[in-house]
Amino acid sequence: MSFSSSSALEIEIFRYIDVHQNDFIKDLKEWVAVESDSVQPDLRKEVMRMMALVADRLSALGATVNLVDLGSHQLPDGQDLPLPPVILGELRKDPQNPTVCFYGHVDVQPAKKEDGWKTDPYTLTEINGNLYGRGATDNKGPVLAWINAVETYRALKLAMPVNFKFVIEGMEEAGSLGLEKLLEEEKQGFFSDVDYIVISDNLWLSNKKPALTYGSRGNACFCVEEEILLHLWRDPSLSIHGIEGAFHEPGIKTVIPAKVIGKFSIRQVPHMDLSVVKQQVVEHLEAVFSKRNSPNKLKVSMPLCAKPWLADVNGPLYKAARRAIKTVFGEDPDFIRDGSTIPVARMFQAITQKSVMMFPIGAADDGEHSQNEKMSRHNYIEGTKAFASFFLEISKLHRHLQETSNMETNN
Repeated sequence: MSFSSSSALEIEIFRYIDVHQNDFIKDLKEWVAVESDSVQPDLRKEVMRMMALVADRLSALGATVNLVDLGSHQLPDGQDLPLPPVILGELRKDPQNPTVCFYGHVDVQPAKKEDGWKTDPYTLTEINGNLYGRGATDNKGPVLAWINAVETYRALKLAMPVNFKFVIEGMEEAGSLGLEKLLEEEKQGFFSDVDYIVISDNLWLSNKKPALTYGSRGNACFCVEEEILLHLWRDPSLSIHGIEGAFHEPGIKTVIPAKVIGKFSIRQVPHMDLSVVKQQVVEHLEAVFSKRNSPNKLKVSMPLCAKPWLADVNGPLYKAARRAIKTVFGEDPDFIRDGSTIPVARMFQAITQKSVMMFPIGAADDGEHSQNEKMSRHNYIEGTKAFASFFLEISKLHRHLQETSNMETNN
């Protein structure tokens, strides 16, 4: 990056980040080594261990950390499994500064070397400038980049331009169980003095050009017991996720299972009504099934759903992030809507009634849920700088808005 458009303060910050980039990558290697897969019950202890690591890291920053117990949840086999705690962290309470809350998660999708990984998924490995490992981009890398940006101010003994709050969870990949209830409970408490919420849990639109995300699609996930309708599989509006109960091993098996469950989802855009989508799917499947005159039984359910999310790109959050990206990357970001579903964005916005922004630092080819997930060294380090610059920009914009508001009040 060029320092031509940066202030002397930013130059000092950016140079520190450059000098300590190998330390930041070492930290990421330590985090990636924890197999914090929230989907598989036998790895829940690893998720718990990961949450403890994050709590220790935030405490080392000087933050007050509260590990909120969410209780347990019941598995399909009836087993009760403890939920990992959610971290609520807080650093500084200067009434003159805006308060920015960062959300991230440190649980990951399942990964095994035999799935097609070129490297051990839980050993961060750098190849040609790319950092390969499960969680590198989703979402351990961005969480650490934000923490590293905060740490830079502390290490340089610089005044913090904003007050920081942290919400870090360990169940995002399994549906963020318990998070929504916690947000409701803390709406008048932890979130009462929050001005802005930043989420960095998605990717750019391209491999090279930065992006800011201001919207995402909703998702309705369905389970159809008994049989799957093949003509629906070819519909481009659907994603087929699998068939539970059917024989899938090599060879031939002629035993007919007692029950099969087909799983698919429908992505939604703003203004689509989830209740209408569910009604239309159920009615259509039941109508087709009835024509078959089958003695079997059909059951259609929608176990998971999320509404679309849309933000205001003209607010101070997006203006500040745009300036920070221009400073660090030398170009304006794309403003995009994400084709995936990110329930936490709408959840935070709807419950807290605060301004929410999605500020990704991962490239489009990072493969967040795929084999060989990675984040480039460039994006990890420059993303850290972008976060650090954003702190300055949102502080300046917030103060300007306050001064303007005070002038209008006095007049």
